[in-house]
Amino acid sequence: MTFLCLDVGSTWTKAALVSVDGAVLATAQHPTTPPEVLTGIAAVTDDVRGHDATVLACSSAGGGLRLAVVGQEKLVSVEAGYRVALSAGAKVVHVSAGPLDGAGVRALRASRPDVLLLTGGTDGGDTRVLLHNARRLAGNRIACPIVLAGNTAAQPEAEAELQATHRTVVVADNVLPDVGELAPAPARAAIRSVFLDHVIGGKGLSRGPRFRRLVRSVTPDAVLTGVRRLTQGEITEHAVLVIDVGGATTDVYSSTTETEPERHAVALPPDRRTVEGDIGMRWSAQGVLAEAVAERLVTDDQAAALAEPVRYRAEHVDAIPQPDDDSAIDTDTTLAGLAAVIAARRHLRLVDGRLGPRGAGLLILSGGVFRHADPDRLARVTETLRADPVLRPVLREADIVVDRRYVLAPAGLLADAGHADTADALLRGEFTGS
Repeated sequence: MTFLCLDVGSTWTKAALVSVDGAVLATAQHPTTPPEVLTGIAAVTDDVRGHDATVLACSSAGGGLRLAVVGQEKLVSVEAGYRVALSAGAKVVHVSAGPLDGAGVRALRASRPDVLLLTGGTDGGDTRVLLHNARRLAGNRIACPIVLAGNTAAQPEAEAELQATHRTVVVADNVLPDVGELAPAPARAAIRSVFLDHVIGGKGLSRGPRFRRLVRSVTPDAVLTGVRRLTQGEITEHAVLVIDVGGATTDVYSSTTETEPERHAVALPPDRRTVEGDIGMRWSAQGVLAEAVAERLVTDDQAAALAEPVRYRAEHVDAIPQPDDDSAIDTDTTLAGLAAVIAARRHLRLVDGRLGPRGAGLLILSGGVFRHADPDRLARVTETLRADPVLRPVLREADIVVDRRYVLAPAGLLADAGHADTADALLRGEFTGS
């Protein structure tokens, strides 16, 4: 038995053919081909000879999953909703707290969410804000599907208000059933269902229903599941940190098996993802330099030397250094190291610092700049990460490896499809050599 694991991104469509015992039999990639992404899928399927395999697919094409969160009180309901998003593979594009007014509705609409998570109140608690916001959303031009995951006592009335104006509503258990008690799983499942049923088919990626039937999850959700298997599958005893540096964004994932000291009103989920939209190798290259200057990661002379190469990359987003252009490759390596440090620092600030008392046991670097780096340049990146004063205690015991064959998303797809043993074998073979 073999599995054809597909990841259809905005730029590249990737395939991995995996045996039932977790061996990677072949990999391929092809430029994604909108408005008919099935063309690119057919190309990679041919390349890996995966026509007889069981197909498992995820996608972030068309911008992935943009999530807005509307809640009741900043430190409770909205924080709970935001932490659900951290474990749902979503990019949070808007957060609001309290009763929506006209300005709040306009700001929400301007954020262009794919899905709206409507929260508010613990079970048996206040219902007024949740019902007010449901009426506001019902009466305004908010066209995206709504996941309703607030006070269960108010849900029937809130659902009726929204459905009266023909809004698409999916009801889930309250994300905050009691003060300090976070229950993210039902809302996460609802967000995934909404994305698959109502969002991905509307992104103009394919003309028929086949692509929608193939896709099982949004790509970051699949990656997060793969990251979780590294801890749940007992592949590492410590926490896992993953840094994925792309052209426009840098994603950071973490998963821990240990209970962390809690300093928030709502407990953190054990696995989480953050997205840095201003940190990337091309579109967001200037954001990397600006933040590196702000955090004093570079000297004035270094910043001056990087300014022109960074501007060029932001203006020529398709630029790829030639193999003999050492200067351009060195600049990309420097930018990647800075992006990784900045994004990891931000992630750790959000998830309380150290990923448990022992820090990370495994750091996985992902992204083309790391996959194509020679050993010397990769050593420079790892040295930059280990030397950073914020990251040093987190990475003290960490093995640092590169996801060279894009196996995290396939592992997540396999685990979600009920093949956890295959997923774990795939991850062990890739990251531990066993």
